[in-house]
Amino acid sequence: MTRIAVLGAGKIGEALLAGLLAAGQPADDLLFTERHPERADELTARHGVRAVDVATAAGRAEIVVVAVKPQDIGPVLDELAAALRPGTLVVSLCAGLPTSLFEEALPEGTPVVRVMPNTPMLVGEAMSAISAGSHATDDQLAVVEKILASVGRVVRVPESQQDAVTALSGSGPAYFFYLVEAMIDAGILLGLPREVAADLIVQSAFGAARMLRESADHPVLLREAVTSPAGTTIAAIRQLERHGVRAALIDAIEAARDRSVELGKRD
Repeated sequence: MTRIAVLGAGKIGEALLAGLLAAGQPADDLLFTERHPERADELTARHGVRAVDVATAAGRAEIVVVAVKPQDIGPVLDELAAALRPGTLVVSLCAGLPTSLFEEALPEGTPVVRVMPNTPMLVGEAMSAISAGSHATDDQLAVVEKILASVGRVVRVPESQQDAVTALSGSGPAYFFYLVEAMIDAGILLGLPREVAADLIVQSAFGAARMLRESADHPVLLREAVTSPAGTTIAAIRQLERHGVRAALIDAIEAARDRSVELGKRD
């Protein structure tokens, strides 16, 4: 089996480790790094995977997955550059950071694949988009696809589209949580207990998402199927349009894209 090291065992890093274990990767072929000893001990006890330092991970793994925060990448790249073995595949889960940043910092010819996952990885339902760097091959992209398929769905995109992916699906779950939060508050305003309002909305969101995935119909058609003439839904849609919700959402996603671009412009 290929040995995989995950650098950074936050929520996404742990979710990836758990997904790989569930997919059959032996714990002995997984490594992780974590700067907080208590957290490292907790993950080792929970998953049976060994915590190591960056140099050890780089020296022993065939695939190194970098799952640290973008602002923490500098010291990690310095440690990787000093210990990475030739031919090791580096997979970046760092939002906004281009493959060129890794390629410039790491040994010449290091294959790099950029990934934008999202937090539904925690329940095995991630949406991940992957892009190859200058030295990554199709076979290496296929390996990364297989890894990420253990925690959700995967698509390939040109790296030029990764900032848009970050804004749309990387940040996307937060938009849905925001809308659900507002809808629960509306239920409370209308007199429903919080628990009842939450149950109504969460199950409605779950069912709607399943319909979107399993139906061949465009979202417009699914919405129209709920929207009767002179009914309650069209009255609500009218207010959403009057308050510019559609335009605000598009503006928000553009702002997230711009921030992703900004994160990638590092001195």
